[in-house]
Amino acid sequence: MGNFDHNAIIRGAQLTVVSTVRALRNPDLFKHEHFRQAALAVAIGIATELIIQIPIIAIKFVLWFLSFIMDLESATWDESLLHGLDFLSKSVLQVPFLVMSLMRYITPTLDDIFMESLKWVDTTYVDKHKGEDPSNLRDMYYPNLSMYTTQDGKVKVQAEKKPGRERIFLFLRRYGQRAAMLLGVSLFSCVPVVGRFAMPAASFYAFKGVVGTNPAAVIFGAGLIFPKSYVVSFLHSFYASRSLMREMLEPYFSRVPFTPDQKKRWFADREGVLFGFAFAFTVVLKAPFIGVLLYGVAQAATAYLVTKITDPPPSPAEKEAFAETQVTWKNKHDFLMMPLDKLDQMNKAQDEKAAAPEVPGRKFT
Repeated sequence: MGNFDHNAIIRGAQLTVVSTVRALRNPDLFKHEHFRQAALAVAIGIATELIIQIPIIAIKFVLWFLSFIMDLESATWDESLLHGLDFLSKSVLQVPFLVMSLMRYITPTLDDIFMESLKWVDTTYVDKHKGEDPSNLRDMYYPNLSMYTTQDGKVKVQAEKKPGRERIFLFLRRYGQRAAMLLGVSLFSCVPVVGRFAMPAASFYAFKGVVGTNPAAVIFGAGLIFPKSYVVSFLHSFYASRSLMREMLEPYFSRVPFTPDQKKRWFADREGVLFGFAFAFTVVLKAPFIGVLLYGVAQAATAYLVTKITDPPPSPAEKEAFAETQVTWKNKHDFLMMPLDKLDQMNKAQDEKAAAPEVPGRKFT
């Protein structure tokens, strides 16, 4: 399964817990402007949700009225219709989550949370190792990255000239495509006979390029056995996790100038860890009201993740060549094998390993 193996996914899930705990220890996190905006997003989301619920409520009223003139006790189509509408509202549209994501393109608050949290990670790292020789500690992330502008990472993808309105349009198009795909697959699954293959086939297509043909075939077979609702939740969580992770990493990629090909390879080499990290947040962020408020916590936790799967950035003068050095995750094996409580030694251990002479048969510990 390559980069999507179970060790990487488990380590990513572990990082979700560790990074969240560390982010919540930052005394400045809850003073941030984000939570006022999150409250606004909740209000807008509720208002939009009520607008969406109007036609759903109307349909429920019509079904209730029809129950007086038709026998709906033995019918199942009405329950299927109501279930489908509920799925559309909660799993496909997710309006409050959409509103919170759009905030990124309107205000710099989430970007500020990421950078503030990155500074906090550096501070706690130095404090944790204050009794050690400073020359043995890893380089800091915040000082150099804070000197990069949020336009540096857009130069190579030719996005620096795109106005904010166009960036919002591109985000909404990606969101619409994903929602339309899930809705289309759900509707096709209702077709007699061939419909039962819709969800498993969509799962096979989604996972084939990530885990390979054989594991994807296993997922396809499981989709034929498990209830459709399970497959829908599984497929939705997969796409939502990938989308969330890309959004959370936007403050990093907006600064570091990756080409589209470099960025694609960067994600591919870290696929499992990123999925494991984002999956838990995806589940939590679905919760009404609370999920939107925790969006900022997820952004803060991503700063800690970045320090574990990338190298400290160089000075701005050297940033052009930096992206290519990050495409391949050099300390992946050590990272996946190292005990969780030793992760803060990762960069130091990697430097020692790189400096150690090559000795046949020697195993680095």
